Amino acid sequence: MNTTIWMALALVLVLEGLGPMFMPRVWRRMILAMTQLPDRLLHRFGGGLVVAGVVIYAMISMHAG
Repeated sequence: MNTTIWMALALVLVLEGLGPMFMPRVWRRMILAMTQLPDRLLHRFGGGLVVAGVVIYAMISMHAG
C-alpha cells in the first residue's frame, strides 16, 4: 500500500484519539447522542465521510502529480 495512505491513516488515528484524551466527558456525550440516531442517518453520514475522503484524496493525488 502507498506510504501516503498509511500516513493519512496514522493522522486520522491521532486526531480521533485527541477527543477522548482531552475531552472525555464531551466525547462520551457525543457518542451517546450518536447511539440515539436512526440507522439511516448514520449510513448517510458515513457515506458522506467516505465520499469526502475519496474526493480529497483524488484532489491531492492529482495535484501531487
